Amino acid sequence: MRPLTPDHLVRGQFSGYQSEPGVAPGSRMETFAAVQLQIDSWRWEGVPFYIRVGKRLPITATEVLVNLRPPPQVIFDEELPGNSVRFRLGPEVVIAIGARAKAPGEAMLGEEIELAVQHQAPEEMEPYERLIGDAMLGDATLFGDEESVEATWAVVDPIVGGETPVYPYDPGTWGPPEASRIVARHGAWHSPLPAPKPSR
Repeated sequence: MRPLTPDHLVRGQFSGYQSEPGVAPGSRMETFAAVQLQIDSWRWEGVPFYIRVGKRLPITATEVLVNLRPPPQVIFDEELPGNSVRFRLGPEVVIAIGARAKAPGEAMLGEEIELAVQHQAPEEMEPYERLIGDAMLGDATLFGDEESVEATWAVVDPIVGGETPVYPYDPGTWGPPEASRIVARHGAWHSPLPAPKPSR
């Protein structure tokens, strides 16, 4: 994985953060980050990885969206985005396949459809509850080894403590508008929606 550069990073801080208890006035600590990562291997050549994380965003969700390249052959009369696979890892688990299908009617028009399977965990653990419990039991399954930790630091070290700007954003939004430049080459950010309530 290539080391991060300031061109592939946008940092943000939600408005009101500096009024939080224990936060120093004038703090430049980010509460949001958007990055583009690149993996140097033949398998992932030319495939960007976009990550956006933050506090006080519209919803709490850990979601991965894989956009597949559109096929070279145009089937529909209008341009549609390629197919996709979506994984939501928390707080609920969702696996979904997004596809482009012919819309009803005579015209060769497509529509986006998604087939999703959802699983709601019976109880949600508090943040770090699982990790602290595993550490007390000596179970290192969810912990990175020294080599992995050092490799991760090699990616982020070039931007730690750097002078990249920290842009303000309003709580309840998806971060500062400046983050859109990270994904501009490939469209826009995917913004997760609240998961639908499971039907009984």
